[in-house]
Amino acid sequence: MSKTFDLAIIGGGPAGYVSAERAGKKGLSVVLFEKKELGGVCLNEGCIPTKTLLYSAKLYDNAIGGSKYGIEAREVSFDFSKIMARKQKVVKKLVGGVGIKMKENNVTVIKGSAMINGRSASGISITAGEEEIVATNLLICTGSETFIPPIPGIGTPGDVIVTNREILDLKEKPESLVIIGGGVIGMEFASFFNSLGTKVTIVEMMDEILTGMDSEMSATLRGMYAKKGIAFNLSSKVIEVKGKEVIFIKDGKTESVTGDKILVSVGRRPVTKGFGLENLGVELFKGGIKTDEKMRTNIPNVFAAGDITGFSLLAHTASREGEVVVNNLTGREDRMRYNAIPGVVYTNPEFSGVGLTEESAKAKKIDYRIVSLPMAFAGRFIAENEGGNGLCKVLVGKKYGEVLGVHMLGNPSSEMIYGAAMAIEMEMTLKELEEVIFPHPSVSEIFKESIFAF
Repeated sequence: MSKTFDLAIIGGGPAGYVSAERAGKKGLSVVLFEKKELGGVCLNEGCIPTKTLLYSAKLYDNAIGGSKYGIEAREVSFDFSKIMARKQKVVKKLVGGVGIKMKENNVTVIKGSAMINGRSASGISITAGEEEIVATNLLICTGSETFIPPIPGIGTPGDVIVTNREILDLKEKPESLVIIGGGVIGMEFASFFNSLGTKVTIVEMMDEILTGMDSEMSATLRGMYAKKGIAFNLSSKVIEVKGKEVIFIKDGKTESVTGDKILVSVGRRPVTKGFGLENLGVELFKGGIKTDEKMRTNIPNVFAAGDITGFSLLAHTASREGEVVVNNLTGREDRMRYNAIPGVVYTNPEFSGVGLTEESAKAKKIDYRIVSLPMAFAGRFIAENEGGNGLCKVLVGKKYGEVLGVHMLGNPSSEMIYGAAMAIEMEMTLKELEEVIFPHPSVSEIFKESIFAF
């Protein structure tokens, strides 16, 4: 006999487990299907393990550069195996924490591949192995997978060709690394391995790294890493991979570069196959599931959240989309808004942005004013970043002075950008922000300094 639930969730990543926790807390009976480990790609193969590695690299960078602060750390070294082991320990602890949250909120977790059988008057039928459940509502959170471009010679990831998954399980540090793709994932791995002494080369098809973020700051960050030894090949199209050699066209000429490992990092695509989606008749859009502002699909009582929508492939976006679903199911009117989603590149220095860039404002024909200030206008930044530089850029509407976008290059911008996201979400104006008190001394004061610079 099948079990019945108010809400079934397929996928235990940031969209799935956050939705399950929120729904369980609000009294819904919830079942969560996850075929691998709770936490999804973000916790197990993405956000958390990469940031753990990057923090080790940052500590190593700081130890080497300690003399600038009067600290002499002689014979500084690192242990690659211990760095990787700590990464795994952190992941294991957090996966366990997600499991505890599920139990605390009475969420039934079924570990196994879910298969959607279809929808009937009694609900939506889903099986996992021999177990069948029927749910009144279904939330699809199957996430995304690494896109492997159809380039001759790439084939299946293995010893030389790796994706974000395989590179996180390396036993030894490669002496050289070629990264195909200069997006967020590519730059973060470039930062990590560059700090540890690996010769890193990036091959990027576009004319700048980090497409979609502020282009001026992207170029500045690239310049910083070029000085650190990373080789950048922009406007370069990879045409073939032969063993450890990556062959590409640049400026009309054929060039190549070799690496002990070749990281393929050209993007991700929604996972729409393998769980019976076709049995529902859900409408797709640009490779993902089409949803409205309440994350509803074209099928009643069927929702989608996270990377499966193919819209904003970020963990925090996924969690918020899941919250929108649960809120509407439990009587709270809510809608998803994408105008103030922060983006962060956890390099050293960090690069963060939220809202409109100059490029997107111009494309939308929005009149704006802009101020750019060096991070050095904040006293604490100087105190903690000897010889470092950075930038804070603020865009406001020309007519009303409302905050449209904020972009920061410098540490610790990842911990400050939420304030800018709140200002955009609340449609705060320059005048309103002038009355907000910032702690002193803090690097966050650069935001207020920028406001007063208009």
